[in-house]
Amino acid sequence: MPIQFRHKPGLVVYLTIGDPDLATSKQIALAAIDAGADVLELGVPFSDPLADGPVIQRASERALAHGTRLTDVLTLARELHAERPQAGLVIFSYLNPVLRLGLENFCAQAQQAGVDGVLLTDMIVEEADEYRAAMRRHKLQPIFLAAPTSPDTRLEKIAASSEGFVYAISRTGITGTQQQMTNDAGQLTERLRRYTQLPIAVGFGVSSAEHVAAVGQFADAAVIGSAIVAIIEKSAPAQAPTAVAEFLASLRLQPAAV
Repeated sequence: MPIQFRHKPGLVVYLTIGDPDLATSKQIALAAIDAGADVLELGVPFSDPLADGPVIQRASERALAHGTRLTDVLTLARELHAERPQAGLVIFSYLNPVLRLGLENFCAQAQQAGVDGVLLTDMIVEEADEYRAAMRRHKLQPIFLAAPTSPDTRLEKIAASSEGFVYAISRTGITGTQQQMTNDAGQLTERLRRYTQLPIAVGFGVSSAEHVAAVGQFADAAVIGSAIVAIIEKSAPAQAPTAVAEFLASLRLQPAAV
């Protein structure tokens, strides 16, 4: 069953767990759900985040400095599921931390925590058979990334292998905010629609109400990552939950007509 988005477009919010600390991450996560986030991507800090821009890289460094590990993220997921069961929860990680914990062990713990899906940024669909089988055994939904540069044959395989939703990258390169959405995102979403009826979430660079409104014209959800992490970086820990909630509320405001 696909992950449910309660809004149109839905909001998927990425958080680097452990930045600035685990207790604050939990309060930010709860505030984000209460402010309208349909799905939380619980980011596992990693020492070599090749797909991430400088904002998320710094967040990972801070979280790792506090000793945050994958098991901490799974514990937080369990707590969030108990307190806000309506929110979708996705573990967002690189493959290495999952392999260190053990794929089967990770899947079992994620299922017990109430996690809905998993997105491993460096897990390519062509090598995912064992991973997908483990996910299936534990009723977890694998989510794969689709890029504008992918040929149609690969998009078809990504769509067929994904559950929950498909994550469409709005542009090639690393994460980070941008001034305006590119045409690539709409074209990629249109191509993916040929191969799947799953919801399609667009991310990489979504950072304003205008972006969310633009994404809502062609996709089912917008993914907000670097913009949220930047707010957390600039805020005192006690103020971060409120700052994130206010920003998310502003994304629902329709931009004025020009």
